[in-house]
Amino acid sequence: MSSSPFSTKKNRWIFAACWLQWTVVHFFMLKDWGMDWRIGLQDALISNALLAGVCIVISNILRFYRPQKHLYLYLLVICGAMTGLWGGVIKFGLGELFSHNTVYTDFIDRSMPVRFDIAFLVSGCAAMMSMLWYNLQEQKENEQRKADAEKLARDAELYRLQQQLQPHFLFNSLNSISALAGTQPQLARKMIQQLAEFLRGTLRKEDHQWVTLQEELQHLELYLEIEKVRFSHRLDTEIIADKESIQCRLPAMLLQPIVENAIKFGLYDTTEKITIRIRSVCIENYLVITVENPFDPQTAAPAGTGFGLRSIQRRLYLLFARNDLLETMSAGEIFTTRIKLPQVL
Repeated sequence: MSSSPFSTKKNRWIFAACWLQWTVVHFFMLKDWGMDWRIGLQDALISNALLAGVCIVISNILRFYRPQKHLYLYLLVICGAMTGLWGGVIKFGLGELFSHNTVYTDFIDRSMPVRFDIAFLVSGCAAMMSMLWYNLQEQKENEQRKADAEKLARDAELYRLQQQLQPHFLFNSLNSISALAGTQPQLARKMIQQLAEFLRGTLRKEDHQWVTLQEELQHLELYLEIEKVRFSHRLDTEIIADKESIQCRLPAMLLQPIVENAIKFGLYDTTEKITIRIRSVCIENYLVITVENPFDPQTAAPAGTGFGLRSIQRRLYLLFARNDLLETMSAGEIFTTRIKLPQVL
């Protein structure tokens, strides 16, 4: 339900000030017409206090029921009925109050048509302003609900993307542990401990949570240690992060899919040792991270078409509404993935 125009202290003060100003004008008009100031003051106060009450009643009626466009006649009926009730109270109430003053009672009778017209106009304006207020409030509420629904959908998609990546890595790690269990039980035990620590850190983070690059690299080191157990001496990594970029922030668990993609396309088609290079730098309020891996153009598939990179592209779009934050390129036998992350202040 929309809030009333009188729900805020500021609006109540504005409403009271406007009616006080109109009451003063009403009083001086009666005084200029030769009315005794005491009677004119009471007339102005009582008439305008009751009319202000009519406007409040009309506004509250529209708070609970607002007619559709083809039923705006309903507003005229409400305003006419409330104005008629107000006119009856003014005519008979003030007439009875000052019945001893025949000049005033005659004035009341003669002025009622004008009073009714003014009151109907004022109540109509109050009704239209209330309709506008409530429609704007309803529009804001609808926009807020839409924004909340979109945020829920976006968070759900981010979560789904992350969950699609984790089983792939987990299954590979479990297969490696199974292979090591018979031949190298000590190494298998170490890998299990590393995997448990990595998954524990993963569960503590949410997809929309932001962490420093230093925290992200610490988590990435756990992943790389597991991969080095899987691939033994064939995998080497080089991480270079300058002091300024180390405190920059990025979405949690963003780098693992990129590095996993680099390992996949760098190692799977070769028996040689490779080096994955990860560099970070902060440039013009952007955290720029590049991941380089060698690949064999003769045997390797296009390295930029993996699900991991597509998921990162989608995730960056959901977070920043931009499609230009992830770039891939190949030069010779080196494939490079670059991401630019705006630093949210």
